[in-house]
Amino acid sequence: MTPDDHARAAAELLAAEDSRTQTGLLTKRFPEMGMDDAYAIQNAIYRAKLAQGRSVIGWKIGLTSKAMQYALNIDIPDSGILFDDMAFEHGSTVPEGRFIQPRIEAEIAFVMKAAIGGADVTRADVVAATDYVAPSIEILDTRIVRVDADTGDTRKVFDTISDNAANAGVVLGTDRHVVDAFDLRWVGAITSRNGEVEETGLGAGVLNDPVESVVWLSRRMAQYGQRIEPGQIILSGSFIRPVECPSGSHIVADFGSFGSTEVAFA
Repeated sequence: MTPDDHARAAAELLAAEDSRTQTGLLTKRFPEMGMDDAYAIQNAIYRAKLAQGRSVIGWKIGLTSKAMQYALNIDIPDSGILFDDMAFEHGSTVPEGRFIQPRIEAEIAFVMKAAIGGADVTRADVVAATDYVAPSIEILDTRIVRVDADTGDTRKVFDTISDNAANAGVVLGTDRHVVDAFDLRWVGAITSRNGEVEETGLGAGVLNDPVESVVWLSRRMAQYGQRIEPGQIILSGSFIRPVECPSGSHIVADFGSFGSTEVAFA
């Protein structure tokens, strides 16, 4: 792909977000596209949103579980950017029509107190830079069709990365813990929709340990001259499959003694 291709794809995705109308698979139009192309499109979206007055409040890490990596035939996670208009209060209701096809995932969120970056970041560096961890819900949306109507082809990882890793929102619970208060591998969640359990999982599903997920992000960002900044939220990756959230859905993610968080969709 050329830089002009990247810019046009980013513009299409931004238009899809504004109009709530999905666009077609980028990998169908650009079968030669690769990881660098996908992040170049995401970066073009980032620049456009900053120009619109948005600010970055954090980052999300996706595709951290083996099951999702196997499904997409990749062996590394991906990442996306959290903007200020993506933050929703615990217990709030997402307005009708805000998203196209919202889904949610349960995750452990890290909130940072110090900057962290570099190719040699360690687990100890992440622990030292973390202000607190909290239960969270990530809201996903897709500005690209999940399945091409003509061919039956499904989205590839490059489609997802281009689309800001399907990022749409974050809900933090009110419970806050120092990062080593729990063995995060054993922190799990029971995720329910309208009172019925949909998914369960444990933190160990996130690269064996959610702390290692933040290590991965910091090292990946260093490749692009970026770093995690103080105050930013890091969604460390989901340990459940995405849960569909049609209108009328009430989601509760119960993390037991770690806390809980919830959100509704009008």
